[in-house]
Amino acid sequence: MTQSLEDYLEMVSFLDDEGLVRVTDIASRLGVSKPSVLAALRVLEGQGLVKHERYRTVVLTDEGRSRASHIRELHSMLASFLRNVIGVSGETAESDACKMEHCLSTETLDKMRAIVRGMAPSGRT
Repeated sequence: MTQSLEDYLEMVSFLDDEGLVRVTDIASRLGVSKPSVLAALRVLEGQGLVKHERYRTVVLTDEGRSRASHIRELHSMLASFLRNVIGVSGETAESDACKMEHCLSTETLDKMRAIVRGMAPSGRT
């Protein structure tokens, strides 16, 4: 899955947390056109990650919800690492985490995750 498609899936997940997911909301939040959103949704639907009918809301499938959850967990861990270990500002941590989640190796991510887990109070990740 491309970085762009992961960003769309992640945004659908965030909007789903808030209620109904509409194409206009996705476009507004990501700063893209509605035709761009529709093109991405067609690809995500083809991969079985979302369901969308024209002029209707967007719904995550079980697989889509699982993939989005993984992406969000990764983003959260990276932002936490950048804020709490490196000491960058929250805004920079969020921006950089979004970029990093798409290009770091599994080995690097696992090492970073271990550091973040070691800093969390017992029982929390």
